[in-house]
Amino acid sequence: MDHASPQARESRWMEAMRRGDFTAAWEETDRIEIERRALEKAGRLIRQEHHLLWNGLPFSGNRVVVRCHHGLGDTLQFLRFVPHLRELAHQVTLLVQPALLPLLGCSERFGEIRNGWCEEPLPAHEVEIEIMELAYAFRCTPETLPNNVPYLPTDSLGRARAGFPIQSGAFNVGLLWAASEWNPRRSIPIQKLDPLRHIENVRFYSLQQGIHAGERSALKLEPLSDQTREITQAAAAMMQMDLILTVDSMAAHLAGALGCPVWMLLRNEADWRWLANRPDSPWYPTMRIFRQPKEGAWEPVIQEVARALRQIVPIHCRDPI
Repeated sequence: MDHASPQARESRWMEAMRRGDFTAAWEETDRIEIERRALEKAGRLIRQEHHLLWNGLPFSGNRVVVRCHHGLGDTLQFLRFVPHLRELAHQVTLLVQPALLPLLGCSERFGEIRNGWCEEPLPAHEVEIEIMELAYAFRCTPETLPNNVPYLPTDSLGRARAGFPIQSGAFNVGLLWAASEWNPRRSIPIQKLDPLRHIENVRFYSLQQGIHAGERSALKLEPLSDQTREITQAAAAMMQMDLILTVDSMAAHLAGALGCPVWMLLRNEADWRWLANRPDSPWYPTMRIFRQPKEGAWEPVIQEVARALRQIVPIHCRDPI
């Protein structure tokens, strides 16, 4: 492979991020952007979706529009950078996916929040940036990531919490076993979770959404899927659980951003954001990661989760049933 080819550079970027060397990844991005801007200046660049939106203009004193072009989980993960952006910019307008408006709309931490799918004219601004580009713009590293949680607003969730019949005296676990359909290898067949049914004093609640919500197995599940279709409802339910057990999905980001204890079940060939060979995440201090030892091997992951639950449940449930 040509050392200077886009494929080689993308590979180096991914490898750097997975080993936690964000600085090397940003240097790779710098080289790519220098070449792109030269092509753009010469009128030879065909802009594509994966190209950076930000053109390098400073934020300080300027009016900034932040767009959210990726998934809901991506937006939730990178919202952490917006408060710092507000400290620098004269004005910040955040264009989010409609599903996030009920959760974020009452917060002043993120600037003016608008529906990113509307065709309304934008306010006057000097700078545009996609929300995931903020990590690059601020040159963050695993050590400097803003990871104080919760960074999502929780005040508005109090009323919604009252609607969930959570059992006292048990260790209550919110469960999501399937990710979105665009990457089904992140999902776990629900039957593989059956060994967890033998753990005493644990009560599992299904927060699963989408086409997998109706799936059943030998694992007894308390159904909350119908009551947690909206993100605010899911957030309120999560905050009542003792633990969220989920695959790599939007729910993992929501739980982490809310500061909920969350265990994530991760495939071997995982996304760059989860780094490599770590049981924790610099993005979310309340997260623990259970990784496949090899691609497709979920059984060892479930065995490890079962052992971990047996260790912590007796501590939580002082009076076993």
